[in-house]
Formats: sequence, C-alpha cells, structure tokens
Amino acid sequence: MADGHYMAALDLNLAPAWKTYWRAPGEAGIPPVFDWAGSANLKSVRFHWPSPQVIDLNGMKSIGYLNDLVLPVEVVAQDPTQPVTLSLNMDLGICHDICMPAHLTFAAILQGDGVKDSRIVAALANLPKQAQGATCKIEPIADGLRVQATVNLPSLGADETVVFETNDPQVWVAEAQTARQGGVLTSAADLVLPSGVPFTLDRSAVIMTVLAQGNAVEYRGCAAP
Repeated sequence: MADGHYMAALDLNLAPAWKTYWRAPGEAGIPPVFDWAGSANLKSVRFHWPSPQVIDLNGMKSIGYLNDLVLPVEVVAQDPTQPVTLSLNMDLGICHDICMPAHLTFAAILQGDGVKDSRIVAALANLPKQAQGATCKIEPIADGLRVQATVNLPSLGADETVVFETNDPQVWVAEAQTARQGGVLTSAADLVLPSGVPFTLDRSAVIMTVLAQGNAVEYRGCAAP
C-alpha cells in the first residue's frame, strides 16, 4: 500500500449453505478468535470486515457470511525494510443445521511490492458505509446498562437489524430492539458484564451497525443527546 502497509486477506471457502460468523455474531453465534503469536516483525493487524448478512437459523438470528468470506487484513511491520512472517491460529464457528467450532492455521511471508488481488478489492468495496450523528441515552439497570441510540437514517429495507458493540470483549450485548418513525431509527440493547453491576461506558468506542437486505451502515461513537 502507499503507506507501506500490506493488505492481505483470509480466504475462507465453506461447503454450500454453510456459514461462519461476523466479529459480533449475535446471541446465537460464535465469535472468531485470532492468535498471532509466533509471527515475526509484526507491529499490528487491522481487520476490514465486509458487510455481513442477518441469518435466521431455527428462529434465532445470527450475523455472518454464507458460503465464503474474504476478510481483508491490514498488516503493519515493526521494521518496514524487513519481511513480515505471519503465523495465525484462528478459532471460529461454522454452521449448517448444527453449529460446531473449527480451528484453522495460516502462515505467510509478506515482503516487497505486491499486486492487487481482485477478491480483496471486491471485499474492501463491500465494507459498511460510515455515518455520523448517532446519539445515545445510557441508563443503569440492575445488572449493567441499557443504551438507546437514535439516528437519522432513511430506511435500508425491510427487517432492519441493529447490532451494538463496545471496546470491552467481556461485555455481553443483548439483541437490540429497534423501531422506526419515518427517517428516524431508534434502537436499544442491554449491556451486561460478568460482575452483573452497572459500569462506565466509553461512548466514543460504541459501534452501532444497521443491517438490512445486503446494506450496512456503521456509526462509531455515540454522543449524549
């Protein structure tokens, strides 16, 4: 890339009608876990998640990808003049009529100039659209917090689904309850820590993603109304 970073990707091919999960898989999903231990000259990685689908399995909603996933990974070297040796252990869930865990290993050496890969270009073109202007009311509940977000957003289509994320992987996020009045979308979800008590929430780290009919809009940060 022009800034000296590499753009690689994980290319996952599943059997027909099988699925795997997005970074926030919903209450019925299994979140992927990535372990880069064993890599050399690796400063950081950043995933660029393509827009996922809302998948209904046995009456339960999950968020993920059917059949295949090309997941772009932006790689930054500690020393840009030297190759980056990648070693990745990945745990993920895959589902058809039943769900099961899977373990994958990847290895690659990145060095020198690369060439554009059409699959990575297509995946990067399918990222959620970025938007601003989300406001949130946050109130304590018996075992955590409830966040209620409001955005001005034209309808993305039928069956809009909202997913909330925080910067703390220990926070359990309930399925959001969403309503629309014209161009205003309101959605609320409970956030719970294992301790089961209210906690401090970093508003700037709240991510709200609206999904519907192949469309996705992402809001990062949630200001007070």
